[in-house]
Amino acid sequence: MHIQWDIEGLLIYLTMAGYLMALATVLIKRHPDAGRRWFAVAFAAALATYVTRWTNTTHLPMQNLYEVFLLMGLLIWPVSLLTRRLLGNESWSMPAGDALLGVLVMFPPGFVFSSAPRPLPPALQSILFGPHVSTYMIAYVLMARACIPAVAALAGGYRGEQLIQAERRCYRLTTAGFPLLSLGLIIGSIWGKLAWGDWWGWDPKELWSLACWLLYMFYYHWRLAYPGRHMRFRLALVLTGLAFIVITLLWVNLSRLFPGLHSYA
Repeated sequence: MHIQWDIEGLLIYLTMAGYLMALATVLIKRHPDAGRRWFAVAFAAALATYVTRWTNTTHLPMQNLYEVFLLMGLLIWPVSLLTRRLLGNESWSMPAGDALLGVLVMFPPGFVFSSAPRPLPPALQSILFGPHVSTYMIAYVLMARACIPAVAALAGGYRGEQLIQAERRCYRLTTAGFPLLSLGLIIGSIWGKLAWGDWWGWDPKELWSLACWLLYMFYYHWRLAYPGRHMRFRLALVLTGLAFIVITLLWVNLSRLFPGLHSYA
């Protein structure tokens, strides 16, 4: 664990401070519109961080986990605003969860991952680099946001209509993210063919990405098979989906058990 004293690091900490203040404001006032100014501060700081990183690296900053987490920290508030209509009337737990997510995703680049710029490997010097990574990151933020009502329902002991409404919020958010997961797989397959000569390489990250996709497919089929039933199991599936995403994003890249074509990330 380390502290970054350069401008990039200070902007990361400003972003975290903005999200922390937004979280505190929402928790105190218990209102979905509370903390909006602090969210704006966090977004502005995250945008400045990303632009600074782009300037320092001279290439699109999506190469490694440090840069990917910066991107997710930037996406949280815009994704939150864009998906509010999907949920109808939001409870205060949604923006509180957004703020907590913001703190969590900015912590690794701020204190854990190295910020040393690295040259872009030849395999990443493709027009598909930006669309592939950004599509997945938006999907991951949506799927993480879908877990907020699931956690609120399970931790809060929701029952009856309240539990049903929480599951519907989860479903609406995952259905917004699932097409992006699918698009990410398709773009990755095309890119693999162009870069490595094959549509599918059985790489560990490819396999876990497919596992994520299949898990959400199972969730949708379960909803169709058992309408109006097994709400808590549905919520557990949404949370399991996020666990699969964490494995895909972190464990596959960091663990020595999973060396593969994506190890540079």
